Amino acid sequence: MEIKVVTGHDKEFVMGMDKHADDAAFANRVYTKSAYVIWEKGERIGIITHCVLWDTLPFMNLIYIKEECRQKGFGMQAILAWEAGMKRQGYKMVLVSTQVDEQAQHLYRKLGYVDCGGLVFHDTPFDQPMEMFLRKVL
Repeated sequence: MEIKVVTGHDKEFVMGMDKHADDAAFANRVYTKSAYVIWEKGERIGIITHCVLWDTLPFMNLIYIKEECRQKGFGMQAILAWEAGMKRQGYKMVLVSTQVDEQAQHLYRKLGYVDCGGLVFHDTPFDQPMEMFLRKVL
């Protein structure tokens, strides 16, 4: 398994998985190198997107693994590879989030992430269960 920086050749695959991105957002991810395609044996199996908060804190916006490739350790490997890339770039800590009713929090904790806060959006256009944030010092 490896992760590679997204290129224009990945657009159809990435846009099929990331329902939050439009053409401009995809072009920005290619330009800023803030998205990765997860590969296994020459096949695209998932994506990771991130941004950098305050120019110092990488925040993983999304990790998505194809349904048939889940529960095989690819998500964990991809997160570890992303973290290693962030560390090589000189970042000291990373941040992720997940809704409190999602299972991803358990994976993040296994990887050494620690709870560090949350946001509640009740009675807003973004109404959802609380978004919890987890951090990891690299």
